Amino acid sequence: MQLTARELATAIHGMLFGGLFLMTCFGVLTFLYRPRIARSAEVSEATYRWDRAYLIVMVLLGWGAVLSGTYLIYPYYRAAAPSGMTNLALYPQRLLLSRPDTAGWHELGMEWKEHVAWMAPILMTMAAWVLIRYKASVDEHRSLRALVTAFVSAALLAAGIAGIFGAFLNKKAPVDGGRVITLRSGT
Repeated sequence: MQLTARELATAIHGMLFGGLFLMTCFGVLTFLYRPRIARSAEVSEATYRWDRAYLIVMVLLGWGAVLSGTYLIYPYYRAAAPSGMTNLALYPQRLLLSRPDTAGWHELGMEWKEHVAWMAPILMTMAAWVLIRYKASVDEHRSLRALVTAFVSAALLAAGIAGIFGAFLNKKAPVDGGRVITLRSGT
C-alpha cells in the first residue's frame, strides 16, 4: 500500500481535520438544546469542563482544516506547469482549467474552498467563545441560543459544501506527487 506525501496531506486535511470538524459542529447543536432534550436545566460543572474541551478541540480542528488546506494543499494545487507541458497530472488547477467541462470545478469549487470555507472556523470560534463564556446563560436566553444556532448552522453549511467540493475536486484533479510513502509492502 503506497500513497504520496501530497495524498497523505490531502487525507489529513480532508478526512481528519475536515471530517471531524463537521462532526463536532453538528455536536454543538446538541449542546445548545441539551436541557430541552434531557428535560433538565441542571448541567453539572464537570459536564461544562468536558463541553469546554470539546469546543476547543472543535475550533482547533476547524483551523487545522483551513490552515492545512491553505498552506499545504493549495500550493500543490495551484503549482504552475512549465511552459509546453502537456501532461498536467501534477498540476491540478491547470488540469481543471485546460478543459471547458472541468473549468467550473475550479471556478466555483475552489473559489468556495479558498474564500467561503474560512468562515466555518471563524463562526465556530465565535460560537465556542459564547458557549464557554456564557455557558448557562445560553440556555436561559432563547434569542442568544437562536443566534448561536444560526452561526453554527452557517458554519456547518459552509464547511459541508467545502468538503463536498474538496472530495469532487480531488476526484477530477487529484493532488498527486511528492515522496512515495509505503504503508504496507506487498507480499
